[in-house]
Amino acid sequence: MKLPFDSKVSKAASRGFLRPEKGDGMAEKDTQYQLVTFQLGEELYGIDIMDVKEIVRVQEIRPIPNAPSYVEGIFNLRREIIPIINLHRRFHLKKAVISEEDELLSGFIIIDLDGMKLGVIIDKVARVVTVESSKIQPPPQILTGIGAEYIQGVVRQEQGYLIILDIAKLFNPKELQKISELKR
Repeated sequence: MKLPFDSKVSKAASRGFLRPEKGDGMAEKDTQYQLVTFQLGEELYGIDIMDVKEIVRVQEIRPIPNAPSYVEGIFNLRREIIPIINLHRRFHLKKAVISEEDELLSGFIIIDLDGMKLGVIIDKVARVVTVESSKIQPPPQILTGIGAEYIQGVVRQEQGYLIILDIAKLFNPKELQKISELKR
């Protein structure tokens, strides 16, 4: 996703995966993006809908010895082994306190990161939202838990902020290599 303040075109956009919508009667420069939003700790995060393969309910995870601390383990999704990442551990976030009702909304978001599927543990899926590019602001240097280098932008909402994650920057190449080796 290329945001108004972002000088680099993301890989997804350059490959034609990201297709921003044009609103009815909107000026050409007013681009909209669709984001899957979810709660992680006390914050609301969003990722580009084109990076999300699916959302699945919590399932049994098999721990992996000697895996990085933020790798919860692996699980089998229709005969495909998917590494499960715990962003709570990676960014030292507290797990959200959710009601018994909301537990049905917790699970994993399966993302595609340069051809590798990863599951990310979420406290609660929220919804898909459409955000106008003009509403997206650059991330502040310090944000609760997650550093600005992992954030594409921030959208002010009635109740706080929506933090847009840059999934391509969540892991460096060495980390991705180690994670991909866990599937073997």
